Amino acid sequence: MTIRIAPSILTADLGRLAEELAAIERGGADWVHVDVMDGRFVPSLTFGAPIIHALARLTRLPLDVHLMVVEPEHYIDEFAAAGAAGFTFHPEATIHVQRQLARVREKGMRAGLALNPASPVALIEDVVDDLDLVLVMSVNPGFGGQRYIPSATGKIRRVRALLGDRRSGAALEVDGGITPETIRDAFDAGADTFVAGTAVFGEPDPAAALRKLKLACATPV
Repeated sequence: MTIRIAPSILTADLGRLAEELAAIERGGADWVHVDVMDGRFVPSLTFGAPIIHALARLTRLPLDVHLMVVEPEHYIDEFAAAGAAGFTFHPEATIHVQRQLARVREKGMRAGLALNPASPVALIEDVVDDLDLVLVMSVNPGFGGQRYIPSATGKIRRVRALLGDRRSGAALEVDGGITPETIRDAFDAGADTFVAGTAVFGEPDPAAALRKLKLACATPV
């Protein structure tokens, strides 16, 4: 199984963004995760299209954008133009989920849905064929630095089983509390892509921290 690490710039030093991006590139990062929050779907307020445009100029890594916003359909065109490679949103945040997934793909972006800790896997069952990615939130979204919720491991297994039953090639991503101590459980449950913020940018050497996360998955138990 291919292991992807997507460091989240939510915890990066934005005043040294070019240096932070260079460090994770040295460490073998696969994607750059960008958390977009509107202060409504979640309490916090973060990035918009300008930061995505800036990131696209600073790195060749694909920009994996996660929208924690109400009515994400209003951002599809703008984020595609800014350089987003992936566009993941929450099914509870919009009425016509399948329509928005189709629009995301039409704009050339990877289409994803995110499941909060209390969101049932059933929310994605009828649109699996429209998905390029499923994001399992292992914390309640809105803030960085939270601890991994253990029940997320069971949800990862259920999503992996669903994707297998439907012969889907969608990536299975996990976000929240990913550390060298928690990543293995998520990997063994079937996740292949991991968002890590504090565990990468909160360390003195982000490149070494990133390599440590990959090694935790690759090392036999």
